[in-house]
Formats: sequence, structure tokens, C-alpha cells
Amino acid sequence: MEGLKVTVWKILLIILVVVIAVLVGLYFWGKSLQGKYEDQQSIIDQHKQQVQIFVIDKKRDKIKNAKLPKQIKEQLPKRHSFRKTPIVIAKVGPQITTLLCDERVYRDLPTKKQVRVEMAGIFIVDIKGPRLSADKPKKEGWFAKLKNKSKSTG
Repeated sequence: MEGLKVTVWKILLIILVVVIAVLVGLYFWGKSLQGKYEDQQSIIDQHKQQVQIFVIDKKRDKIKNAKLPKQIKEQLPKRHSFRKTPIVIAKVGPQITTLLCDERVYRDLPTKKQVRVEMAGIFIVDIKGPRLSADKPKKEGWFAKLKNKSKSTG
């Protein structure tokens, strides 16, 4: 029985050391990713400009299916070609182009409307001006309708 206790403690100690090593590795990996993100964000901030666009359509699609220039598709990492990304088809000036955008911007971007946005290359960074998608009234669920009916009758 004594030998079994020693083995269990050794196994638990090994598991604890492995978990600590994984957590330390994740900490340093996260720190390096944060540094890369800050570098990219500073480059975006340097190159962004305000542009008025007319949003024709927006969808989530794989980058390889989007009508982006071949040069841009080649520059993206391979893991991004399989992931669905927010894509916006918009009229910028006289020409219709395919643009990429941030997830937060994609949700707020209205379709079939003229919008002033901040762009860095083909990437939509932010929407400037009033948030047009927030103007839509939210639909009331069936439970809220029942609640309102019971209040008005009772």
C-alpha cells in the first residue's frame, strides 16, 4: 500500500508540472500574439482614411471564394483561406469592390445604404457617423407580446 501512495503522488506531481509548463507556455505565446496585434493595429491606424461607400451586399464567405485580387489572396496565411470571414461588396467611388471588415463593423454595417467608413486598404476598420442599423426597432417576442396583452386586459 505504501508503494502505491508514492506512485500516485509521483503521477500527480508530474501532471502538476506539465500543467504549469503548459500555462507558462500559453502566457508567453499570448504575450507575443498581443505584441503582433498591437503592431498591426498601429499600421492600420497610420493608413486609415475616411471614405464614403454604398454597401451593396454583405456576407460571410471563404476568402478563396471572394473576388479579391490574387496578390491579396497569396499574402494571407493558409489557415485564413478555410475560415469564413465577413466580406462586403460596396461601391467605392465609380467602381464596385470587394472589401474585408472587422466582425464588429460587419454587424453594424447596413446594406443598401450610403455610409461613411474608415478604411485601411481593403479593410473596413470603423463606421463613422450615425449607426444606421440601430435605427431598426427590435421585434417583440411572443412571450413579451403575451405579457403586454395580459397587462392591457388585466
